[in-house]
Amino acid sequence: LSDYRFVITGSFADYSREEIERMIKERGGSVQSAVNAKTSFLVVGKDPGSKLAKARDLGITIITIGDLVKML
Repeated sequence: LSDYRFVITGSFADYSREEIERMIKERGGSVQSAVNAKTSFLVVGKDPGSKLAKARDLGITIITIGDLVKML
């Protein structure tokens, strides 16, 4: 995942944010705190908030935790 930048938003039933960040970083990806034009993927959980709208406005690819696990 070394070429990808992720932002995580919302809550997740089976994973903590720390676990998700660790999984991404262990595979070479980076995790950002805010959505911007350089974001590759927004990982969306329950109640995502304003990051989801910003990602949509910027055309960022929106994925679920299931999609991320498949990528890993």
